[in-house]
Amino acid sequence: MVDRIVLVTGGSRGVGRGIAEELADQGATVFVTGRTVERADLGPGCIPIACDHTDDEQVRRAFDRVLSEGKRLDVLVNNVWGGYERMVEQGQFTWAVPFWHQPLWRWDAMFGAGVRAHYVASALAADHMVERHAGLIVNVSFWAAQKHVANVPYGVSKAATDKLTADAAAELRPYGVAVVSVYPGLVRTEKVMEAAAYLDMTNSESPRFMGRVVSALARDPAIMEKSGAVLVAATCAIEYGCTDVDGRQPIPLTIDDV
Repeated sequence: MVDRIVLVTGGSRGVGRGIAEELADQGATVFVTGRTVERADLGPGCIPIACDHTDDEQVRRAFDRVLSEGKRLDVLVNNVWGGYERMVEQGQFTWAVPFWHQPLWRWDAMFGAGVRAHYVASALAADHMVERHAGLIVNVSFWAAQKHVANVPYGVSKAATDKLTADAAAELRPYGVAVVSVYPGLVRTEKVMEAAAYLDMTNSESPRFMGRVVSALARDPAIMEKSGAVLVAATCAIEYGCTDVDGRQPIPLTIDDV
């Protein structure tokens, strides 16, 4: 990843931070956006840009800075997401309640700070990548797009993300720009580790594992053959011969495992 210019959205913590720090350690110049990213104490090589991805003007300014300082953009990782806030309301854990009891703000947050944020960032990146006839856009998604997991807004928004990947890839294919969705497994993020005592962590992935997979995708000379596809991070790792930070090879999940 030496000399690559990368933008990771929503990288203050969790998967986004892991991707950003791993790519930076591999030699990329990594710009990282997030509302609180300037307080995140990211590793060397990561350049924080405070940005609320529900504010289009802030997003445009972030891209202007990336292109001004980096001179180009090789890889965009759309990781920012909304809807995980306020899991408990009035004493009730609402994440898994039926859709007719789901708070409506969760739908708006997942589409506004999630799907729409991916769309806006992808459009800004594509405008630049098309001119160069090169680039990779990675949308972090999940199995909820294909199977009921937790709640309806989550599944519908992840399905929309995968459709964004497929349709954007179709329009970008003539310009040599690739777009993929990538599904992580159970990732040892800060939030997950708070509940680790109640979870089976034997096949879990570090936050940096996704970064290794993104790096392998970005270096694949045949990446256009995967453009538009939904990829499982652990399957990609086997294909590309990369392991997690502890040397383990996570077992790819299937739709039946989720």
